[in-house]
Amino acid sequence: MNFLSQLLPNRTQFSERRQSRRVRGVEIKTETEIATMRQAGQIVATVLKEVAEYVQPGQSTADLDTYAEARIRAMGATPSFKGYHGFPASICACLNDEVVHGIPRRRQIIRAGDLLKVDTGAYYNGFHGDSCITIAVGKVSDAAQQLMTAAEKALYAGIDQVKAGNTLLDIAGAIEDCVHGDGYSIVENYTGHGVGRNLHEPPSVFNFRTQQLPNMKLLAGMTLAIEPILNAGSKHTRTLSDRWTVVTVDRSLSAQFEHTVLVTETGYEILSDRSQL
Repeated sequence: MNFLSQLLPNRTQFSERRQSRRVRGVEIKTETEIATMRQAGQIVATVLKEVAEYVQPGQSTADLDTYAEARIRAMGATPSFKGYHGFPASICACLNDEVVHGIPRRRQIIRAGDLLKVDTGAYYNGFHGDSCITIAVGKVSDAAQQLMTAAEKALYAGIDQVKAGNTLLDIAGAIEDCVHGDGYSIVENYTGHGVGRNLHEPPSVFNFRTQQLPNMKLLAGMTLAIEPILNAGSKHTRTLSDRWTVVTVDRSLSAQFEHTVLVTETGYEILSDRSQL
């Protein structure tokens, strides 16, 4: 889920909070906290993997939301998104030209050939996991498949720059070069973010080079949600009348992938990894 500066209230006991430390406002997680975040990340990974297998033409996006919420709760977590700044669902579901924050709806029917983005989070024992996938529903167009492939490629280009001593702009630059090299645009209004005891916390993790924020050095124990959003056409977007759903201004396709990633001394660990499930 993408926001620039919207943080949840702190929901942890003071005794636990003393264990971690902050560097320039960014919390460095302890081993105990990281272990909990692994569990939160794996709940999210499991739900997204299951949703990708569950979805089929004829379902509504509300059907997916019902399924995802039930699975999150069955694994002992609560949906991070539901009620967050008033968001009414447990997943963001976006079809085709919808970019982010799509509200699942009973009347929004999924069809073969759709490009479906599903973003969700799980709050488990005081910490959040956050991840997003793009799903090709049935046989999609070559253009849709290429965009989806490029979005996932861009995510891993950014993740490959994660290690202690590198910077946020190393991540941003790798994503930008990858996306532009493939001929797509980057949505600039929404960024990645820190994630942990809050769903959104410092730092903002940009997907393009910028001087808006200090170029922070990465430290072991940071946990980041990295999430490039690619459009096939213009980078510009607009928000619909529901005040949540964001679409491309030119009705071009959009794709997104996201992982919660731990910074380590020698590289990274993907806490929301689905590959071993």
